[in-house]
Amino acid sequence: MEADELLVLVAGGDQRAFERLYGLVSGPVFGLVRRVVRDPAQSEEVAQEVLLELWRSAARFDPGRGSALSWILTLAHRRAVDRVRSARAAGEREQREALRAHHPAFDQVSEEVEAGLEREYVRRCLDRLTTLQRQSVTLAYYDGYTYREVAQRLSLPLGTVKTRMRDGLTRLRECLGGAA
Repeated sequence: MEADELLVLVAGGDQRAFERLYGLVSGPVFGLVRRVVRDPAQSEEVAQEVLLELWRSAARFDPGRGSALSWILTLAHRRAVDRVRSARAAGEREQREALRAHHPAFDQVSEEVEAGLEREYVRRCLDRLTTLQRQSVTLAYYDGYTYREVAQRLSLPLGTVKTRMRDGLTRLRECLGGAA
């Protein structure tokens, strides 16, 4: 019995006919799928899906439009191409996600830009201080020294450092307050 006759019987629900048809077409189906999909495990999956679809949709076969084998191989080819496209699309999605993960979000970029602008503004305001005030403020606020340590590093009395700090911070506040 040929594939065409078997497929007509399968359309009527004949399981024995399906077993014989399976034995007849499973090799060519797997071979075709393997050439398209390439991965052996994926090819086996797709071939099984095609043969299952063959059982379910045998009634759609029209012998007037071609042979059963060409119809079955067309099903196999379509399913194999779908699998390749699906795998490619999944890979592209993963790639886009990976790229998205490497690009900071707009909020993060805008915050970094804003912080950079603020630092630049603070630098300009620091430049308006006297050299002695700038030294004291920089040592205390950027280098983390206490007033006592600033006094020791600059070899100045603690009271002098406190005065410079107070005057420098007042000038900074006025300068920065003008920006707000």
